[in-house]
Formats: sequence, structure tokens, C-alpha cells
Amino acid sequence: MSVDNNGDLSQFSMLDLFRMEADSQTQILTDGLLAMERLKDDASAVESMMRAAHSIKGAAAIVGLEVVVQLAHGMEDAFIAAQNGKLALTPNRVDVLLAGVDLILQASRLQDNGVDAWLAENSEPIKKTLNAITTIAFLPEPVGLPPPPPAPAPLTTAAPPAAPAAPAPAVEDAHERRAPAPMKHAQNFDKLLSLASESRINAHQMHPFIQNMQRFKRNQSSLFSVIEQLHEAISNSSDASLKEKSLLALQKTHPLKQFVLEHIADIEAYERRLLGVSQSMVDEVLTMRMRPFRDGVQHFPRMVRDLARNLGKDVRLHIIGEDTLVDRDILARIESPLNHMLRNAIDHGMDSAAERIAAGKPGTGTIVLEAKHRAGMLSIEISDDGKGVDIEKIRTRVIDRKMAPAQMAASMSQAELMEFLFLPAFSLKDNITEISGRGVGLDIVHETIRSQNGTVRIESEYGVGFRTCITLPLTQSIVRALVVDVKGEAYAVPIVQVERVLKVAQNAIHTLENKQFFDLGGEHLGLVSASQALELGDTDAGSAELPVVVIGAGARRYALVVEAIRGEQSLAVQAIDPIFGKMRDISAAALLDDGEPVLILDVPDLLLSIDKLLHEGGLHQLAKSDAAERRKTKRILVVDDSLTVREMERKLLLSRGFLVDIAIDGIDGWNVVRSGDYDLVITDVDMPRMDGIELVTLIKKDIHLHKLPVMIVSYKDRPEDRARGLSAGADYYLTKGSFHDETLLDAVSDLIGDARR
Repeated sequence: MSVDNNGDLSQFSMLDLFRMEADSQTQILTDGLLAMERLKDDASAVESMMRAAHSIKGAAAIVGLEVVVQLAHGMEDAFIAAQNGKLALTPNRVDVLLAGVDLILQASRLQDNGVDAWLAENSEPIKKTLNAITTIAFLPEPVGLPPPPPAPAPLTTAAPPAAPAAPAPAVEDAHERRAPAPMKHAQNFDKLLSLASESRINAHQMHPFIQNMQRFKRNQSSLFSVIEQLHEAISNSSDASLKEKSLLALQKTHPLKQFVLEHIADIEAYERRLLGVSQSMVDEVLTMRMRPFRDGVQHFPRMVRDLARNLGKDVRLHIIGEDTLVDRDILARIESPLNHMLRNAIDHGMDSAAERIAAGKPGTGTIVLEAKHRAGMLSIEISDDGKGVDIEKIRTRVIDRKMAPAQMAASMSQAELMEFLFLPAFSLKDNITEISGRGVGLDIVHETIRSQNGTVRIESEYGVGFRTCITLPLTQSIVRALVVDVKGEAYAVPIVQVERVLKVAQNAIHTLENKQFFDLGGEHLGLVSASQALELGDTDAGSAELPVVVIGAGARRYALVVEAIRGEQSLAVQAIDPIFGKMRDISAAALLDDGEPVLILDVPDLLLSIDKLLHEGGLHQLAKSDAAERRKTKRILVVDDSLTVREMERKLLLSRGFLVDIAIDGIDGWNVVRSGDYDLVITDVDMPRMDGIELVTLIKKDIHLHKLPVMIVSYKDRPEDRARGLSAGADYYLTKGSFHDETLLDAVSDLIGDARR
């Protein structure tokens, strides 16, 4: 619960104040108990826990929570005994004290009219926990305790220290009664950010004004130069009056020149100050939203410790970078993914202490959760020293589930196989538990992080450990974005979701199954029109090179063709009015530095739109080079089901200057040849769906295509095969076994001549 900056506590009831006290003191107790369990003789931890228990006891007495007074008093006695060396805080005794902490926290969150009902409903577990705490020094090991009673709804977005055994009862708390206050604060923040952003935009709008002043200065200089030349010319004149007037005109130019120089310098200095102040305003407003990383993860050490003990394991969580600042909204939204990854590491990655020792590792497993700022982004890494992931087991599971043919799976790299863990319901565990299964829920983790304009990557070394790397923006209020033009309008792509920006030459674009692609580092990357994906119409692809933005990952990785790339800008995100609902492919809006409105693309949504276009087969053709140039260059369609043969023929023909498209079988070739203007078709005979003889027959019977030359290139070299091809209408028959580079090119030359018309 937050308190106003002026420190006024009069608006809170005594129970509200006790709740605030209990929240902070129970966290001290939890941290101290976990430290004692690890270090055994941490005197400072015992001292802080004694003070915390004493504070809770006094505060509970004031509000009349007698059960909390008894719990805190018993815990205080235990800490005094531990301080005097009379009580060892073993893991089982820590269990007892943590159960008491849970009860104190639960009781603190009750309302005045809910205490009696809670006491009556949970009298038995409360009595057993009280008895266990007061007699803790005499209890045998292990200590059996009942599960903690259900906790009331937590005050924050973070998970409660221990997962409740049953659904929590509906208990209204002070936060819920004051719900409008956080909403009002959020609205005030949005208004402040909007005003600060407007100030920054206004500062940037000084720049074109200064450019105009500079242009005026250059024109003025040109005019003064002409006046000087005119004065020199008149100086040779015998007309004294004219000389005097020209000298007067020249003298009047000097103060004007000085005036412009001084004022341009003043305006430039003013622009720098204005930009600095406006940027500082934006930075300060954003700082108001930032919280230390610890605020979102402080309950994780307890969760890791309790879950590990329930599974018969010994695991410790080490958090690095607790002071790293994160936007409060991002911190709230990543709690669940981090929680899942930690539970996954404990359940799946960690062995028992005995198994770890047998493997040459310490009996206690370690998970490291680290947060830091890197290159203007939030970097979170979760690494464990467990057994990692067996890559061969993933490969086997992929084959067993028929997610890829055995031959393809055998050739997949470790990085490619690890990507399968992000697929829904993919797990390496034979028996999935409610705790985790490596892969179960990772698809949700992946989508949650991507929805925050972030990325997640997993790595593993079998027998050594597992690592998850998450990259997120520091804030969702300001997004660093790549600004592009689509159909004359500005659109922004979050920079974290841009893999690469480049230009693709028209002659590097190839067609396969009516889809266009180009080669990027040995990978055939599909080209998609941004204007078509956004339903803005056809793309004007008349230029020799197409500006391209590479988005997505894995199989869903595409090259988005835009009209122009403006560059990067930091944009203050402004939510779109709810009256519009969820706009397809759009996440938010913003204003560019010059005040122009821009829509920010929702990249995951856009990838779904592209998938739909591909499924429906409705992609527009992008390779539309200059019409006059295309008329000068002859175009050939190569139809062959062998990738090797297709590529060899395509490269040979390209080397001679021909434009080349490819098709993978007869059906694909028939569809392509009817949609394009070709000078020659080169086809194989034996192909799936439709063979080359059938394709030749269809071409020669078509009223529009019957004059189109067709060459058959086949391994079949018997006379009857050649006769069959020629009788179907082929103009040339060449055997693959006999031709070499020049043979094919000579045959093409015989049929259609050179590449140029």
C-alpha cells in the first residue's frame, strides 16, 4: 500500500496501518528464516527477525489480533533461543516458523468483520501451528504440520508466499476499497507523459524553423555578395552620387548580417535547452513508474525453497540485480512467466541431493535469477545447475509425435530442436504433473514475453544446466521503434522485434509455388507485402531494390516489404481509444518527433495475418521491375521437382542475363505459366501431381500459350521417351545425363536467342 508523499496517514484505519506493518515485517521474517537455513549461524538475521516479531506483537496488540500476538510472541522466544545457541533452526523447524509467518500475513489481511469467521473456520490448523511454535525446541524431527489455511486475496500482483491448498475466500481489503486511487494515479501518469511528450515534439518542431532561418541566411549572404559586386562596379563610375548610394547600401548590410548570425545562434541554443528540458521531463515521468526488480520477485526464494522441499530436493535461489529498475506494469506481467520457469527448473531440472552428489555436484542445487540493463533493454537470465535437457530426447519426441520426418529431425541443430519446447503441450516428461513438465506452458511464457515486445531464448548443456534469456523493454510507455512508410503512411515496428533491415534487389527475388522469396544467409526467406498484410492495397514495387524489414522467428520468419525506411525513433506510446476495440495488427499509437501520428504494429498479430494470407494463397507478386526493362529481358520458367536441378538451371540462365522463375511440379508450373508472360518453359518429365508430358500437352492446347516454346530436360534418354515428349508438342528434348553448361545454354539460344530482345 502506498502512502502519499506528504506522509499523511490520517486517511488509514489502525487495521490498514497494521497491514502495512505486517507486510514489511513478515518479509523480514521470511528472508531471515531462509538466510538462517542456508548460513546456519547468521547472527544479523536472527537479530532482525527478533525485532520484526517484536514489532508485529506490539502492533497486533493495538488492533486486538490476539492470535497474531501469540504467534509473534512464540516466534520471538524461538529467535532468542536461537541467538543463545539453544535452538538450531533446522529445515523442519523453519517450516514451523514459516507456517506462523503465513498465518500472521493472512490474519493481517482480514477486515474487522472477517476475523471471527476466519478464526472459527481455521481453528484447528491455527491451534496446531501455535502449539508447534511454542514447543518448537522440544519437537522431534521431522515436524508434521497441517497445510496452511487458505490465504485472503493478496494485496499485490505478486503470488502469495505459499500456494494455498484451496481457493482463497473472497475477503475485501483496504486496497479494494480504495480501488479508484491507483486508477487515478495511472490516469495522472498518462496525462503527465502525454504532456511531456507534447513538449518534446514541440521542441523538435523548432528544427525545421531553424533550417528555414539557415536557408534565409544563405540567401541573404548571396544578396550581400551581389551588393558588394555592384558597389565595386559602381566605384569605377564617375557619378559621385551613385557611388555614395552604393556605399550606403553596402554599409547597411553589415548590421543585418550580424543580426541574423546572432539570432540564429540564440535560437539554436534555445532549441538545445528546450530539447534537454523536454527530454528530462519525459525521463522524470518515466522514473515515477519504475520499481526495483526485487518488488516483483521477493516471494520467489520462499516459493523455491518450499516447492523443492515438497519434492524432496534441496534448492536455493540466488537473485542478482534486485535494485535494477523496471516499469511497474512489465514487472507485474512477467511475474507469472518467471514463476513458471523457476518451478520448471526445480521439478524437471533438479535431481535429489543424493543424485546430485553421485553426479559430482553439490547436494544443494542453485538457481540464479539475474536482472540487468543492457543496451537500453531489460535483460533477465534464469540459470540452473541441474541436469539440463537431453537434445536426443527432444529429437526422438519430435519424431514420435510426427512433428517432423525422421530424416529432417536428424539434421536439425540443437537450437532448432530447443524451439520445439515452446510449442503447446510439448513435454519431455512421460507423466505431466501440475507443477511442471519441461515444455508444458513454455508456449504461454513465450507468448507472454512476446506480447510485451520482448524475446525469450533457451539454452542447455545436458548434465550441466539450463538457461533462459529474456529481453524486454525497460518500459512500455516509451518504445524504441523502426519507422517505415506503407502506402504513404507512417507505421512503427518495435525495434526489439526487428531482426534485420535491408534492401533486396529485384533480380534476387525468386518464385516458388506462387510465393516469392530471396536468399538470406543460405535461407529462403519469404517476402510479404506490408500494404497487403495491413489490407491497404497492392505494393508499388517498381524500384530496382525493395526495402525490407525481417520480423518473426523460426518457421514464422518473414521479410516485410515496405515503401521506405525512415529510421529509429523513441515513441511515447498512447493507447488507442477503447471505442475502437482491438485493432487488427495494431497495438498502439504515437506521435513522431515532427508531430505526425504513427500507428505501432502488433507484430505477433501481424504474423498471424501473414500466416492467413499464406494459407489462403492470396499473396501479391512483388517483383515488378521497370516494365520497359522487363520487356527488354526474356523470361524463363523452370519446372522441376529436384531442388538441385532447379537451382543449377536457374543459376546457369541467370548468368546469361535471363529472368528466371521456378515451379516445383506440373500443377505448380501450370498455375505459374498462366499468370506470367514467359518466353520459354523448361520442364522435367517425372514429377508428382502432374508430369511434364501432361504440362506440355496443356500448354500446347491452350489458345493463349500454344506458341510458347517448351524444352524438356529429362533423365529418360530412350528414343521412345524422346518421341513421346516431342509428340506432346515439346520444341526441344535434352537429356540430363548428357548436357553440360553450354549444351543447355546453346539449346535455349536455339529456341529463343539471347536474353535481350
